[in-house]
Amino acid sequence: MAYIIGAAIGDGNLSNPNRRAVRLRITCDNKYPKIIKRILENLQELFPENKVSLVKKQKNCTDISCYSNKLENILEWKATNGSKFKQKISIPEWIKEKDEYIKPCIKGLIETDGSVYYDRKYLMVNFVTIIPTIANDVMEMMRKIGYKPNMQTIKESPVQEMKYTIRISKNAEEFVKDMQINKS
Repeated sequence: MAYIIGAAIGDGNLSNPNRRAVRLRITCDNKYPKIIKRILENLQELFPENKVSLVKKQKNCTDISCYSNKLENILEWKATNGSKFKQKISIPEWIKEKDEYIKPCIKGLIETDGSVYYDRKYLMVNFVTIIPTIANDVMEMMRKIGYKPNMQTIKESPVQEMKYTIRISKNAEEFVKDMQINKS
C-alpha cells in the first residue's frame, strides 16, 4: 500500500466521474513498462475484488486506474477538493513512522516523480514536487532511514509555484539499491 501511495502522490489523481465511485488514475510514460506493471500489480493486490485498467492515453503514456470508495481514506485527500497542491496533501503518518513503509513509499515517489541519473560520472537521485508538505515529508523520511538529502528551491517566475528538488548525491548507489528503485 505504501508503494501505491507514493506513486499516487507522484503521478496520480483522484476523480469521481460517475458520482458513485472514486477513481485513482496514475499516469506513466510507456518507456517504463516495468513500472506500469508494478503499479498495476500493486493496485490489484490492494484491491483484489476491483478491476484495474490500463488505458493508453497517447502514443507515449498509459493510465493505470482503479475505482474504489476506499481510495480517499487510504490516500488522505479528496477527489472533489481540487489539486493535491491546493489540498496541501502529505505522506500519511503511519508511513513516516516505520522504515518498512518509508522505503516502498519513497520508491513509488521516485519511480513516478523522480529521476536516477549520472552527473560527471556520479550517480544522483532527484525527487521533484511543488507541494511543500510533500517536500518536507520526503526530506524527513530520507533522514529517518539514514540518508542525507539536500533540497533546492526554485521559482522560475512570479506566477509559477515554488519547485522543490530533493537530491541524494552521497551514497546514491546504496540508496537506489536500498529502495529497490528500477526506472526501466
